[in-house]
Amino acid sequence: MTSKEHKKHADLKRPAIGNYGRNEWAIVGAPCVYIKGLADKVINALSPNYKCAYADTSHQDEMIQAPGRLAGGAFLEYTDQINYHQFNSKNISQPFGLRQRFAEADLVLVNGNHQQARSQVVIIYENKRASLKKRLAQLTNVELILLAENAEGVFDYIQEAIPSWQDIPLYQLDDTDRIIAFFQSKLEAAKPVLNGLVLAGGKSERMGFDKGTVNWFGKEQRYFLTDLLKPLCKEVYISCREDQRDSITNGNQVLTDTFTGLGPYGAILSAFREQPDSAWLVIACDLPLLDADTLEFLVANRDTSKIATAYQSPDNEFPEPLIAIWEPKSYPQLLSFLSLGYSCPRKVLINSDIKLLQAKNPEALSNVNTPEDLEKVKRTLHQKIAGS
Repeated sequence: MTSKEHKKHADLKRPAIGNYGRNEWAIVGAPCVYIKGLADKVINALSPNYKCAYADTSHQDEMIQAPGRLAGGAFLEYTDQINYHQFNSKNISQPFGLRQRFAEADLVLVNGNHQQARSQVVIIYENKRASLKKRLAQLTNVELILLAENAEGVFDYIQEAIPSWQDIPLYQLDDTDRIIAFFQSKLEAAKPVLNGLVLAGGKSERMGFDKGTVNWFGKEQRYFLTDLLKPLCKEVYISCREDQRDSITNGNQVLTDTFTGLGPYGAILSAFREQPDSAWLVIACDLPLLDADTLEFLVANRDTSKIATAYQSPDNEFPEPLIAIWEPKSYPQLLSFLSLGYSCPRKVLINSDIKLLQAKNPEALSNVNTPEDLEKVKRTLHQKIAGS
């Protein structure tokens, strides 16, 4: 008798995150002062363009006792230090709590003498020969080897444990420029792929008919926008409801809502649920004046260190969430807002670290929600045609 395997959990695609973040390296093999010094140099150099983080363990005697109100029983203490914000906590559930705290980090450097990370930088330091040997099991993905001033060469046991060690970049520990360039190149290579998402799943109740099917330029608007996105994105999908799937033709890829009842918010979440490591250039299907120049400017000025890159609305100071690039780091942010009872993508952008752009052609951001809007855009298009 055979039994079917019981499947307890949904088959969700998980983002490629290590112990802390997507791009993390444990620096191991030298005294802590060397590791901290190297981390400082890399972070100082890269922080203008990337969100950098550092993880360590304190072993100073004065830090054994819990600070502040934690000593009196509080589980969390927050202090606004004016120039920075400080959180002291008794309980950060490993590993999920740490991943949430580091969700926005582009680069995480870790003191490998105390913590582990998915990738490693190994320092060959003679006085730490025995100590490093005890950590061989932690060297699962060594990507850089550094020789301290007292090192004669890569230790024999490292060569035995890593047969391909000669293919790994080998620098002097004091060769700061090359080390920084190494991390720079890694972060550039890790830039999330950009996909396109045309939002065509609305019910168009104010318009009275499906806005995505309006023919402005010789084809349905949802297909016209898809074609606009294709030169800028790896893959382009039309977001729709399940009951609309069969109406999408012409070989276009479809991504149906799996977060239902949330409008555009659910469509964006559904895209991240499908590909959590991709960035998404999201555009609504009710933007008949949107042009290639406006999209190209958005992509050219994309800032991957932010959770999103968006245009400022021509009507107010707020960002436009439905012609924006949402980075993978926005996925947990969106879920967090939803858990607090908010499903407005603009509210997420307003309350998050984003890059806000001014449109060269604000008219391109005009949307059509009502028959009155429709007639206004028709007149604008006729004037453009007559003028050309």
